[in-house]
Amino acid sequence: MSVTSPPRSSAAVLAAIAITLLAWASAFVAIRDVAPEIGGGALALGRLLIGTLALGLLVAVRRTWMRPTGREWLLLALYGLAWFGAYNVALNLAEHTLDAGTTAMIVNIGPILIALGAGVLLGEGVPRWLVIGALVAFLGVVIIGLASSVAVPGREIDLVGMLWALLAAVTYAAGVLAQKPVSRRIPAIQTTFVGCVVGAIATLPFVGQLAAEAREASALALVGVLYLGIVPTALAFTTWGYALARMPAGRLGVSTYIVPPLVVLFAWIVLGEIPAILAVVGGAVCLLGVAVSRRRSHPPAAPPAPVAAPPAAT
Repeated sequence: MSVTSPPRSSAAVLAAIAITLLAWASAFVAIRDVAPEIGGGALALGRLLIGTLALGLLVAVRRTWMRPTGREWLLLALYGLAWFGAYNVALNLAEHTLDAGTTAMIVNIGPILIALGAGVLLGEGVPRWLVIGALVAFLGVVIIGLASSVAVPGREIDLVGMLWALLAAVTYAAGVLAQKPVSRRIPAIQTTFVGCVVGAIATLPFVGQLAAEAREASALALVGVLYLGIVPTALAFTTWGYALARMPAGRLGVSTYIVPPLVVLFAWIVLGEIPAILAVVGGAVCLLGVAVSRRRSHPPAAPPAPVAAPPAAT
């Protein structure tokens, strides 16, 4: 099966990617800040309820609705259960025992799973530069992880937290792979709205916990839940869907390697955590990997056409 080269990213697509990455990076810090007051499942439900309300208003204003096919409904259900439901719960639980930067680094093995899954399941292929860029960027993530360990001597990484973060990475990849086929026809806002609704329904068992903890939570924690629902959920998932509809899932997934260095930066600014020099080096390697992954292999030049011999003299 031949794979055509994707069109060059427009300014709108690049802006959508930038908004998504900045919002998702801020989410890791916000979740870490809210975690002491609101549990993982309750936080996921609160975030998704707010996101559903915000997205529902946007869908109502647009007054456009593409009717999904049966296959698209199944993919939307998988997308909502995996990325909005399971991912949010797993991520929140991971950040109860892991710092925001470490969690972001573990979760960002997801783009490798996306690139491989898109190559095999979606027929995008696995270009050489995508593989090289993914490996370089993953090396940067490892370097940041080493920096985090060196920065706090004797600190032990919580095994349960790591397992929750790994589950978040797997469900993140599964959500993207389910979303990509739907995004070819269904608008990004509608796709995100349906996924958010499915995720909210899936996390309804936590409604009692949310109600109890919200009554005791501080105003700052409640503002954090509101922010998570509007910006990293309603806004960022929509801009992600917009970009996903216009470029291969593998290439877009690799761009999220920028998130861990952003999380380290935001944690430094907001939480006062000063990154080690090694973390800065790792962040630079991540950026290099993203740049490498976006290169395109040029097809070999065609051999010159043979020059026709002149007609024989008569």
